[in-house]
Amino acid sequence: MNTFHSNIISIYGEKGKAWLDALPELVAAIASRLDLRDLKEVTNLTYNYVLSGFQGDNPIILKASLDSEGLAREAFALKCFAGYGAVKVLVEDNGMLLLERAIPGVSLKSYFPNQEHESIEIACGVMKKLHQENIPKDHPFPHIKDPGYAGGFAEASWLAALDKDCLIPDGYLQKARKLRGELLQTSKPDVFLHGDLHHDNILQNGDDWMVIDPKGVIGEPAYEVAAFIRNPIPELLHHADATTIIHNRITQFSELLGIPAKRILDWCFVQAVLAWAWALEDGCDISYFELTKIFDVLRPFND
Repeated sequence: MNTFHSNIISIYGEKGKAWLDALPELVAAIASRLDLRDLKEVTNLTYNYVLSGFQGDNPIILKASLDSEGLAREAFALKCFAGYGAVKVLVEDNGMLLLERAIPGVSLKSYFPNQEHESIEIACGVMKKLHQENIPKDHPFPHIKDPGYAGGFAEASWLAALDKDCLIPDGYLQKARKLRGELLQTSKPDVFLHGDLHHDNILQNGDDWMVIDPKGVIGEPAYEVAAFIRNPIPELLHHADATTIIHNRITQFSELLGIPAKRILDWCFVQAVLAWAWALEDGCDISYFELTKIFDVLRPFND
């Protein structure tokens, strides 16, 4: 069983199995209705079913998911980021998005590990562009300070999973809770964040770079950096110089964005523990969250 199928069944159980079985028929119906052709699965599927192809002569991405509320929020975020470097939403329906496809569509993951400096410069440029967008009025997006669990539009939350008892060493959990409180109390002016801006979500489009898969979160710019720093997974974790790479990334992001290095490191640690907690909730693979250990021992930024 591949990662995509395993994730869907772990999260949705029998409903997930039925949805997976019905996917070929579902895709065929969508393709017929929207005049799509040459549809092919993308690699590294995780939680959504994603295919590349064409609508007429236009390159597209078809995205289907059992998380219809999550897709709706993604579409809303992409529309908000229109003109700031995000792919266009072409068609939106319940549990389905048809999106513009970046060409050639190579992600910043291709820069790892030999073009680290260049990849961070590109990521910083993308972040600065995205963060020019004003926080939308009457938006459905959670603030990182909100209590509760963020499962969809109506439920607020982003960091609440840290408050639950789980199979994470207590020292890590307590430190993440403490740092979360300190960071939220001293947070900088809010901006509209992508929320998951790692290497695979930054794609080359001609001579420029575009973003995909925004979560849509309100918070400080320092929060945006951590997802990039802990990726690509598992390649970064398996690299012999992972600690040095992470240290250098924090330093470079700090210099280019004008954010204190300690603040970036603290958010990296909090988010690593948070991602670990989410993976435990969903019954997914958690082996790569050993990156938490690396963030925990990067003491120079705390001096």
